[in-house]
Amino acid sequence: MKRITKSIASSTAALLCLAGCAGANKAAIPAPAPQAQAAEVKEAVQFVNGVAITRADVERASRVILSQGGSHQKNSQEKMKQAAQTALDQLTTAELLYQEAAKIEIKDLDQQVEKKIAETKALYPSPAAFEQALKGSGLTVEEMTRNTRKTIAINTFIEERFASKTEVSDADTQKFYQEGLDKYFTKPESARASHILVKTDEKMTPEEKQKAREKAEALLKRVKGGEDFAAVAKAESGCPSATVGGDLGSFGRGQMVPSFEKAVFDMKPGEISSVVESQFGFHIIKLVEKHEAGKVSYDEAKAKIVEYLKAEKVRQAVMSFVDELKSKAKITRV
Repeated sequence: MKRITKSIASSTAALLCLAGCAGANKAAIPAPAPQAQAAEVKEAVQFVNGVAITRADVERASRVILSQGGSHQKNSQEKMKQAAQTALDQLTTAELLYQEAAKIEIKDLDQQVEKKIAETKALYPSPAAFEQALKGSGLTVEEMTRNTRKTIAINTFIEERFASKTEVSDADTQKFYQEGLDKYFTKPESARASHILVKTDEKMTPEEKQKAREKAEALLKRVKGGEDFAAVAKAESGCPSATVGGDLGSFGRGQMVPSFEKAVFDMKPGEISSVVESQFGFHIIKLVEKHEAGKVSYDEAKAKIVEYLKAEKVRQAVMSFVDELKSKAKITRV
């Protein structure tokens, strides 16, 4: 199920990327100063119906594309060249969409822009941190505001022109579910557990380690005797999960250290383990629930399938529309 969720996110991100990369160089509201327009023309690498896409635009978008690749190594010249071409293609597409979006009226556009900017600023601990991040991205507040305005306009246009008119039938979702049953709709064996940890480390003497074990045995005796497990975990556990009563949430096989995992999957819900040793120390584990591997039912998966199929239909419709716009547009490479 995680894989289809990831696919949904990728499809949605593709549309948002097109919107987010909208060129910041059109004389829109607020209009750039004449000097800025002249500078943009001088730095242009391409014109889309007379609107400049600048070298700075391409370089900024290229950095985003390269960072999404997940590689921390130095990028090759070929990879940088490919990223620059992808960036230019995305900026061109976004500019064409914005030129269409600018034709529709969005009554609360100013309020939406203000809200989005405020939400972005709230992600940073201080105004200075926000300014620093903005500077690092090579944007001014004015450019960010203008780009946000264009992004909202494009998203609104896509919603009104395509998404609101796109439907997914039950037959479509049923077909996708049946064809993807083995690939997408499986759920692995999983468990939810809480634990109390008495920490140890490699610097401890045998005597200190023995005392840690004895403490764990004493805590085990308390919870086996009826004391509330979560309360003991909050008071005694050396794991950060102590703040939530030792709750580790749900996890599957391969996510915990072997000795811990074996103890968990050998238990029945409600059981408390004996003291379990790992490289982190001594654990007392309470199994909350356990689920066998199996299939995700159609009813469970349907909402995600509808979301995915709708996003795909919208993406395809938008791309077809963009191809039509490109066939009519005047696009000049400098």
